[in-house]
Amino acid sequence: MKGIERREKILKLLADGRCPISGISLARKLHVSRQVIVQDIALLRAAGNDILSMNQGYLIQSGQRISRVFKMIHAEDQVEEELGLIVDLGGFIKDVFVYHKAYGVLRADMDIKSRLDIARFMEKIASGKSSLLMNVTSGYHYHTVFADSVQLLDLIQEKLDEKGFLAGLQDYEPVEFS
Repeated sequence: MKGIERREKILKLLADGRCPISGISLARKLHVSRQVIVQDIALLRAAGNDILSMNQGYLIQSGQRISRVFKMIHAEDQVEEELGLIVDLGGFIKDVFVYHKAYGVLRADMDIKSRLDIARFMEKIASGKSSLLMNVTSGYHYHTVFADSVQLLDLIQEKLDEKGFLAGLQDYEPVEFS
């Protein structure tokens, strides 16, 4: 199979899949090394394909997805409820970050799109000696959330506000979080 054919097959596999596909899985299906898949993904991205790299593998964006950053505040025992609300309304939680006055922005990828992802995340937190990133800023934290439309992001924002999870920005916080 030539490179062009292989990349077309990768695009088809990613477009047909509803969940991320690992590089190893793609390599096995296409009878190449994982490194070849990594190079093909780079070429596909350079050609303008919107392919996300996630912990669980690669995912192609179907349609135009948009994002919004939400500043949150809640207790530690409300994390699962917060994340569940977002994914139940069609949101994809890309990351969590905090703005620390001394350290600046501290960010971690989450890549949460389902209740199963939430359960796995909660299990990791419960089973280790690590704590939630929000604990370094007294519960304040941010999530970058992707959705298929502005209307979905508006609905997510409305429901987060109804639950009391949204917090206002302070004067010292940067407007753009890069």
